[in-house]
Amino acid sequence: MPVSVFDMQSLQHLWGTEELRNIFSEGNRIQKWLDFESALAAAQAEMKIIPEAAAKEIAEKSHVANIDIAAMSAEIRRIKHSLVPALKQLQAACSKENGEWVHYGATTQDVVDTGVALQLKEFHAVVMRDMKAVGLELSRLAVANRDVPMAGRTHGVQALPITFGHKCALWLDELGRHHERLVQAEPRVLVGMLAGAVGSQASLGPKAQELEERVMAKLGLGSPAISWAPARDRFTEYTTVLAMIGATLSKIGNELFNMQRNEFGEVEEGFSEGKLGSSTMPHKRNPTSAENLAGLSRPLRYNAAMMMEGMVQEGERDGIAWKMEWKAVPECCMIAGAMLFQAKNLLAGLKVKPDVMAANLDKMRGYLLSERVMLELSERLGKQTAHEWIYEASMHGIENKLAFADAMRQHEGLGKALSDAEILDFTDPTAYLGQCAASVDRVVAQQSGWLNR
Repeated sequence: MPVSVFDMQSLQHLWGTEELRNIFSEGNRIQKWLDFESALAAAQAEMKIIPEAAAKEIAEKSHVANIDIAAMSAEIRRIKHSLVPALKQLQAACSKENGEWVHYGATTQDVVDTGVALQLKEFHAVVMRDMKAVGLELSRLAVANRDVPMAGRTHGVQALPITFGHKCALWLDELGRHHERLVQAEPRVLVGMLAGAVGSQASLGPKAQELEERVMAKLGLGSPAISWAPARDRFTEYTTVLAMIGATLSKIGNELFNMQRNEFGEVEEGFSEGKLGSSTMPHKRNPTSAENLAGLSRPLRYNAAMMMEGMVQEGERDGIAWKMEWKAVPECCMIAGAMLFQAKNLLAGLKVKPDVMAANLDKMRGYLLSERVMLELSERLGKQTAHEWIYEASMHGIENKLAFADAMRQHEGLGKALSDAEILDFTDPTAYLGQCAASVDRVVAQQSGWLNR
């Protein structure tokens, strides 16, 4: 009976995808162990360490279908060892003579850690694909809304005009750095290991390094310079990057969540037929996609923090810290993968409302253009005088419910210093968008490389 949100039929769609569940399923985890054993035997046969016939049969029998997982699990509980029961079944599936060569010279952590690296290799292909999909949607939105003005907000309130395209380009630029981090992490993280019990490779003979390199080449993984059994920075780096990606996606989800508030109404996520907002309020159309995206990064970040704890190892191998990775790594990957999948769908279906953005931009009745007026007047009056006069006009206008233009007209100094045409021009938000359009163009061009490969 499923007890985890990752497996419950009613909740699993919020926490992962079928593709991700297959990668981190128990069956695939075991298959990766068997892939290691097959590659090890094949490499050893090439080097005349074990008989070729043994390697061939080990490869033929190294399929999870040959493992009785229920029986394996019962035996794990009995003998308190996570790998030996699976090895015993693999050995039993082979002839007596050939089965004796299973797992020759390796240790459990070689198999399990390399197995995780193989799962990460599968996941990495998915995450790189979905990063690109999200990036393409952000690029599309940035270009389409390059010149759509909206209120830029700082500290939760309106500050100066920007464009929605500028906001999307900022997100795209950040995502591009995460893509670069993932690319740079590949050679450090997608690495296996054949180090033996304490990392000395004593059980593997004088050609241990060659054997390790051959095994990893067969598995499509990098070969390390030395054992990393007690050095957990590889997986910690990867999950930390995933947590950073999750934080960026959470920010996007949270921003779109807030922009859908009735008081703002500047965007709306796709609404499918039959979608229900409330069991008691039939009118509601809740921003559930943005909400879920904003929330998922929290457990992702805490799992990544747990990986930091795993870096503190004792001696040459430590099960106390090591075993927490069995929970944290799959969950980090599942959540990050789910967030990318959901972000792509959210952005693809997003409805942007330029008319509402324009109306909201006008709610301050021109006051958010105070900076522009101050800078324009600084050359005539001096910056401090301009600031003082505009402050006086603004406070008077806000207290008396005047538009900014009228407040300046009524101010003794500003009324004389500015013509009516200047006042109208200086309080036009579309005329104070600065480098928004140029920034969008620059980011879209810079990010086009990895998005168009």
